[in-house]
Amino acid sequence: MSTSETVIRVENLGKRYRIGTNNPPARSLGGKFKNAVTSPFEWLGKQMRPPTEEETLWALKDVSFEIKRGNVVGIIGRNGAGKSTLLKILSRITEPTTGFAEIKGRVGALLEVGTGMHPELTGRENIYQNGCILGMRKWEIDKKFDEIVNFSGIEKFIDTPVKRYSSGQRVRLGFAIAAHLEPELLVVDEVLAVGDTEFQNKCIGKMKDVAGHGRTVLFVSHNMGAIKQLCSECILLNKGSVEQIGPSYEIIEKYIFEPKKNTWIYDKKDTELTSPHIKSITSTDIKGESKAEYRYQEDICFEITLGSTDGIKKGNIGISIENNSTEERVFGTQAQFSGFSFSDKAGEIVLKLTLKNLKLTPNTYNLSIALYSDADQVDFLRSVIQFKVIAHLLEESAFLSKNDVGTYYFDHEWEELKP
Repeated sequence: MSTSETVIRVENLGKRYRIGTNNPPARSLGGKFKNAVTSPFEWLGKQMRPPTEEETLWALKDVSFEIKRGNVVGIIGRNGAGKSTLLKILSRITEPTTGFAEIKGRVGALLEVGTGMHPELTGRENIYQNGCILGMRKWEIDKKFDEIVNFSGIEKFIDTPVKRYSSGQRVRLGFAIAAHLEPELLVVDEVLAVGDTEFQNKCIGKMKDVAGHGRTVLFVSHNMGAIKQLCSECILLNKGSVEQIGPSYEIIEKYIFEPKKNTWIYDKKDTELTSPHIKSITSTDIKGESKAEYRYQEDICFEITLGSTDGIKKGNIGISIENNSTEERVFGTQAQFSGFSFSDKAGEIVLKLTLKNLKLTPNTYNLSIALYSDADQVDFLRSVIQFKVIAHLLEESAFLSKNDVGTYYFDHEWEELKP
């Protein structure tokens, strides 16, 4: 089978659900009796007539794409975008209303905690049951059994009924079964978030291994760090439709950076956030003009206006910059590190912080800020403004946006040492 062969072909896929509009419950005894008599007939009439627009929800509409063998593809989008519905159709759990999805090969799916496992059966029995469902023979399952159990880490409970497992144990066993029984297509939903960090990293490593052996992986997650680490390509869903398909770094950037009004400006007058001392924060260039987008290696400035500073002694202010997708802190500093402090004064104080030669790789970042008095924190605003870093040149964009570059790019040089 060629690695360029299409293993998933989706055309004009749609899934429609009928949502109910129940009448309000009756309060009187006569009303309750009337509802009891008429409800079955009303339900039957409702099922026999086509649904109205108010009763119709299109979870997916006109979805089309193709996926090649061996690709690891992320599916991202807001809650309600249709991600789980799409995976259920591809896993043959539910049928589409319109269009079709053509899939070549066996599908191993982990969509919900306990998916595909019988609660009354033991972990051992569920492994063999799932293998049979996938069309495997007993000797094939025997060959994989020890590997599945070792990966799941639940050796002591393998002969215990699954109904007595914790949610984490069910996820461990479910993923181990789905990933090790050699499906041509591995489908994993957000359910991995139930597991601990160590197990999540094991799962990501296993999915890379599965793809490395020429099989295909579809991965749904709200963790953009995991998506960027694992997936080379992404499908962005929005309200049941495909908004964009492309390289992961490009699609993730589009997904997480939604320019809102003045995302690079915080003004106490125009926000619901409460801050007793911080009146405004503005992301600016070195000339003082507000900006939301900076080039790699450009200077970035933050102007911070403090209102009342009554009672603040040895005033200290600190900022931190977090990756918007992973929420990881990538930089932090405090004014006192530079020997700078301020005390209570009448009127406003305007502070300016300049970060020179910005080496953050292209991405979207958030700024958090804290205010201290005598080392005690008196004010804190988390992720109060947002800004974007872009590559300066086309050549920079080509390498800075790769998954293996990281967040911060240091000046460095290579040389060959003579033996």
